[in-house]
Amino acid sequence: MPIQVLLGIVLIGIHEAATTPDLRNSTYLATIGLLFPAMLIGYRLHRPAISVVMLATAMGGCFLLTEMLAAAQSPDRNGTTMSVAIETPRICGQLLFIACLVRIVTDRHGRHPWSLVGDAAIVAIGAWLISWVVLIQPAIQQSPTSVAATLVRGLSQPLGVVIVFLLTMVLFAETFRTVAVWLLAATILLTLFGDLGYAAIAAGHAGGSGERFDTFYMGAYIAGGAVFLHPSVRSLNERVPVGPVRGPLGRILLTSLSMLIPAVILAVVSAGSTTDRVVRAISAATMTLAVSLRIREAVRANSAAQKRLLTAAQHDLLTGLPTRQLVDEQITEALHEAWRRQARPTVLFIDVDRFKIINDSLGHAAGDEILRIIGRRLRASLPHHVVLGRISGDEFIALDPTITTVGEAMALADRVLSAFRDPVRLAVSGDMHVSASIGVALAEPGGRASAEELQRNADTAMYRAKESGRNCIAVFDQSMHRSVAHRLSLESAMHGALERRELTLAYQPIVELRTGQIAGFEALMRWTMPNGRSIAPSEFIPIAEETGLIVTIGAWALLEALTQLRTWLDSGSVPPDATMSVNVSPRQLRDPGFMSIVQEALRRSKVPPERLWIEVTEGVMITDPEQTASLFHSLRAVGMHLTIDDFGTGYSSLSLLRRFPLQRIKIDRAFISCVADDASATSLVRTILAMAESLGLEAVAEGVENVAQFHMLRELGCRSAQGYLFSRPLTPASMTIGHVLKGSEPELVRALWP
Repeated sequence: MPIQVLLGIVLIGIHEAATTPDLRNSTYLATIGLLFPAMLIGYRLHRPAISVVMLATAMGGCFLLTEMLAAAQSPDRNGTTMSVAIETPRICGQLLFIACLVRIVTDRHGRHPWSLVGDAAIVAIGAWLISWVVLIQPAIQQSPTSVAATLVRGLSQPLGVVIVFLLTMVLFAETFRTVAVWLLAATILLTLFGDLGYAAIAAGHAGGSGERFDTFYMGAYIAGGAVFLHPSVRSLNERVPVGPVRGPLGRILLTSLSMLIPAVILAVVSAGSTTDRVVRAISAATMTLAVSLRIREAVRANSAAQKRLLTAAQHDLLTGLPTRQLVDEQITEALHEAWRRQARPTVLFIDVDRFKIINDSLGHAAGDEILRIIGRRLRASLPHHVVLGRISGDEFIALDPTITTVGEAMALADRVLSAFRDPVRLAVSGDMHVSASIGVALAEPGGRASAEELQRNADTAMYRAKESGRNCIAVFDQSMHRSVAHRLSLESAMHGALERRELTLAYQPIVELRTGQIAGFEALMRWTMPNGRSIAPSEFIPIAEETGLIVTIGAWALLEALTQLRTWLDSGSVPPDATMSVNVSPRQLRDPGFMSIVQEALRRSKVPPERLWIEVTEGVMITDPEQTASLFHSLRAVGMHLTIDDFGTGYSSLSLLRRFPLQRIKIDRAFISCVADDASATSLVRTILAMAESLGLEAVAEGVENVAQFHMLRELGCRSAQGYLFSRPLTPASMTIGHVLKGSEPELVRALWP
């Protein structure tokens, strides 16, 4: 680029110093000639848009043809001798320049700017009116014999204003401007100054020769060639961000001035002839038509934009399904129209099971992809008249306004549930099985339920489906409201229960079946409310887990249990090797500070780590096996022991037992309750005990309640057990540790251990 610019400056210097018309014309044409190799070299080096290059080449050819014709007809190029043949190529060149700019704006904005074309038309007509009154009409009066050429040349000024208008859009409607854009601006402005100079001479507003304005044209050609030689030319057709304020204000200002200034000029300058009045009338009428069409286009575009905004506001961006607001409107309308069809509009509340775990383990991108796939499957599984929406994270809602019976509602829910049967295939993790819990709520016949109430009922039924084991359907009935209200009251009461000392621990001995000695204890949490009412752990532990309170409560229980064990050990009430088992929930295991909490409890209680048994359920090994295995190995590294609680009721497999560093399994009471009466249960317990022995695991039987179970377990080789047969869970104050068995039921003890 420096060579081309330097050569152009040399040619301008020669042109200014030349004393003969031939030399001036030669340097002028040579400057135009520099434009073509510059475009060719720039295209080979930087590869701008081929359409821009072709338009620019044709434009340059038109300007070159104009100057060659002018040089052949008027050697002095003073602008006084004009012809249609000379000026027509110039007009064509300007039109191509406009096309080139429109192409650039289109590429940079990503769509065809029809509104920009309309504004440009208004600017062109306004500029034409100004040019007619100020330049063209006076020029015709001075040279009546060259009317056609004067009219053709008079078009240069309006087209030049349009070019400036488009340039303004490029410069001020964007937040990113390159060197190529500024060089393009210089090209346009220099050309416009040259056109205005020649027009002023032709109209008699300036005297002398027009040669002094040739320098502007030569500078424009040099700047135009530099556009293609600069590397930033590649960005001319690239998308750029549009400025939020300056672009629209600039267009409004230019368009308004294009209508206001001609109106002022027409009002101030009176028409000089009939032709002048006709031209003014036609121009004003054309301006009115252009403004009307532009207003119509603006109204249409505004209406389309509002429609797009409304659609975006009412539809989920991720799945494209309606949002809660739109679904609410549809439910309200269905309830209002239900009496016409004798229907019971039905709402299905669909919640993806364990979606938070999926998000946490696979990442939000995978979670979003699962939601998109589920949304498509649900839409494909439901009839067209059913409204399907996504109302929040992993929650979908479906409305069928035509249902009349519970059977039809259940059939619809079955179709929804079937959409989850096939695994979801993800690019990063392969197939994944996803299930859902569905709550169904039907409007009462002739009832006045609101959309909010119907959704709330479906939501309540969905929670009942989750409580029933997930991946199932529940239909709402009024008893569920009482259950939800009870749950909410418990949840509210749990906040502060620990500070109010309503939570306590009870301890159930774990007994060696051969000797009757106490091997350890399991700490069990109890909650007694101020009114004396006891809440079962099966009620409040899941609430504490869901609300996150289990982390704080669990930390307290761990320290309390170990402190009690330390007290018993110090008093000699228990054997020195007695252990304490503490249940730990999945929420506690996911807490990043869990390891620190356990170590702090051991430090404060001064209990050796090998005396602590951590009990977990089988599900924690399935949810996040990598993280769980890492945590288990860390716990084992400091000496603690690990137990799988309620073994046999969950997801256990030999591969899981081999993968995790476990030392004990607790056989669930469901197998123990019939071990002495049912041959299949006996066989199953025998198999579990054999498997535990082969893996080097201890086995503890839970829920031993009668002597027959005791003898069968001892016969099968089970070493330890706990249950009501030996002792209920007791508080420290209600039992004498060293003699909990022999002191309470001497006859039973003699019968069990003669």
